Amino acid sequence: MSPLGFLGRDLAVDLGAATTQIYAPGRGIVLNEPSAALTATGRTLFGAPAYESGGGIARWPVREGGELAGRLIKYFLTKVHGHPFARPRLVMALPDGSSPLLRAAARDLAYRADARRIYLVEHAVAVALGAGLPVREPMGRMIVDIGPRLTRIAILTCGAVVAATTVHAGGDAVNRAIAALAACELGLLVGEAEAEAVKLRAGSRWKPIDRHVIVRGLDPESRRERIAWLPVQQLYEVTRAPAEAIARAAASALERCPAELAGDVAAHGVVLTGGGALLRGLARRLRTAMGVPARRADRPVESMALGLGRYADRLSAIGPRPPL
Repeated sequence: MSPLGFLGRDLAVDLGAATTQIYAPGRGIVLNEPSAALTATGRTLFGAPAYESGGGIARWPVREGGELAGRLIKYFLTKVHGHPFARPRLVMALPDGSSPLLRAAARDLAYRADARRIYLVEHAVAVALGAGLPVREPMGRMIVDIGPRLTRIAILTCGAVVAATTVHAGGDAVNRAIAALAACELGLLVGEAEAEAVKLRAGSRWKPIDRHVIVRGLDPESRRERIAWLPVQQLYEVTRAPAEAIARAAASALERCPAELAGDVAAHGVVLTGGGALLRGLARRLRTAMGVPARRADRPVESMALGLGRYADRLSAIGPRPPL
C-alpha cells in the first residue's frame, strides 16, 4: 500500500441525523447508510446492519453526540477505505452561523474518528453547490434544505450566507403525520421506515390527485402484517401543518432580506433540497405562500454530499493546501 493510500483518500462526509453519505473524489457517492447504532450481543453495530437489526430500538448517535458519534464516523471511514488505520482528510458541513464552540466540537468529533485534518464548509453553501446553484455570483439565491427534524433556510450571494433561519419542521413530522393517518383511517400500526416509504411511493408530483398508495402495517388485532391502500390526496392534507410551517418560515426570511436580493430570489426562485423536498405538493405550497417560483433540486437527497464533494475534489487536486 502506498503512503497516500495508507493515510487515506480525501473524503467529503455528509453526517446526517438520519443518513450518512460519503463522497470520494473521482468516484462520487460511495456510501449511503442510516446513521444508526445498536448494541447487541456484547458488540455495537453501525449503519445499515444496526438499522436492519434494531428497527425502532436503534440509536442515532449524530442526534445524541458524544463518543458513539465518533465511532460511527470511524466505522464508515473504515468501510470506505477497507483499512482500519486509514487517516483521511475530511470535508464536512457546519450549520450556518455556528459558534467557535460548535466548530471546535465538530473538529473534535472528526479527530475522534482518526481524521488527520478536517475542513468545515457552511451548510447552506455546500447544499447550494450540490444543487447546482452559481453561489459565487453577485446574485441572491435561496435554498430550503429539509432534514429529518429541522428545515434550514438560507439566502446566499457572492459565496456567503447573508440571511439564515431554522424551523423545527421536517421529514420526521411528516412521517409521524402519515403514521397517525394510517392508524386512524386504516387501523394499521406503521413504523418510521414504512411511513418514509409511503411518502416516497406517493411521489412529489401534485397531479393526478386521485391516485392511491400502498401501505404495509401491523394489524393490532390479528398481530399480522396487512396491506391497504390510502388516497394520496389524504396524505397531502395530513401533511399540511409541517409543510405550511416551512412555507411561512421561508416567506418570512424573504421579507427580511434586502430588497435587491429579494428581487433576485423572486426572479430565480427557491430551490428545495433534502429528503423532505420529496414531500408531495411542497413546491406548490411554497409558490403560493411566497409568490415566487419553487423547484426541487435534481438530486435533493444527495445535494449536501455532492456540494461537499466539490470541495473534496478541489482539495485532492491542489494537494495539502486548504480548499476554503
